[in-house]
Amino acid sequence: MEHSCETIAGHQPRNGIKAFLAVRARELGFETMRVTRPDAISHAGDRLRFFLDDGRHGTMAWMEANADRRADPRVLWPEARSVIMLAMSYTPETNPLDALGEPLKGIVSAYAKRSDYHDVMKGKLKELAGLVERRTGAAVKVFVDTAPLMEKPLAQAAGIGWQGKHTNLVSRDSGSWLFLGAILSAANLEADEAEPDRCGSCSRCLDVCPTKAFPAPYQLDARRCIAYLTIEYKGHIPEEFREPIGNRIFGCDDCLAVCPWNKFAGVAREARLSVRAELDDPPLAELLTLDDAAFRARFRNTPMKRTGRDRVVRNCLIAAGNARDASLLPMVEPLLADTSPLVRAMAVWAYRRLASPGAVADARARREASEPDPDVAKEWTQ
Repeated sequence: MEHSCETIAGHQPRNGIKAFLAVRARELGFETMRVTRPDAISHAGDRLRFFLDDGRHGTMAWMEANADRRADPRVLWPEARSVIMLAMSYTPETNPLDALGEPLKGIVSAYAKRSDYHDVMKGKLKELAGLVERRTGAAVKVFVDTAPLMEKPLAQAAGIGWQGKHTNLVSRDSGSWLFLGAILSAANLEADEAEPDRCGSCSRCLDVCPTKAFPAPYQLDARRCIAYLTIEYKGHIPEEFREPIGNRIFGCDDCLAVCPWNKFAGVAREARLSVRAELDDPPLAELLTLDDAAFRARFRNTPMKRTGRDRVVRNCLIAAGNARDASLLPMVEPLLADTSPLVRAMAVWAYRRLASPGAVADARARREASEPDPDVAKEWTQ
């Protein structure tokens, strides 16, 4: 039974709703709960427009389509008077950079080695939102990276952390390893103070990027970002990025992993976000043999499923080519005849790096003339 409290719609309850929510949020596995105003990120709209006008969003047209709503939560929901931001840690137990020295493994970004965080967090956020609604009498809406809402600027305005030079959120307590969720409320809750930028003169995140995806501090060009290229981009990955991708097959953690603030991060507490064995940098030899049905079965309820078999295998073929290990040839060669042009093109690239010159010449003679896709045919002539 709920404790009694006096409520007036749109005003803060007298029994301290924020303190109550903070305790319950911690019990549910969140690291932090803080509050900000929907008008607290006016500067974010200008940064977003610069990003979009310069084309740095690449093929992510959905970002431009919702730019106005993304820049101001009140456009998304005019009744919003408070934004409750919550953060959940996914701090990895090992350094993600260590796997770069194991070329026969496919590196999966730390966030994606677990069950889909949307599924893990949404139920918890709905519970907290229900508490807010019952205790204030005001309407609420819940978001977990599924709506045009700029969670990182809002989290900084709420005091959870600050957007570092790599444009990701950094926390003094959890480093760069945080999932964010938001509850918009029509109640007027007391706002917390924003977190100041604490990056100082450090530039480790900028310096480590394999593809030079940061034109300047606090600026990202997604078109050069390995996370974008391996997860969002649906086309043939440009050749200039293939070697820098190395064995990263789904995302990239380099700029996150080198942040000095990570030394203060504790291991993730939420049991449902434990690393799943089948996602923990699996062998390329296994992934290269997956057809669509096997892919869906292996990666159900994970972030990788959304990207789909063809793009993930495309990425694995780039990793195979970079491995320069002929033991992968028996898995690569059948993919030269795959039904997907995306897969065939990268199979050609990998095969040319793994097979002998004679074998490459023979395969080219057999396949080039009958190849219906010009992009795949072009790979034979590079």
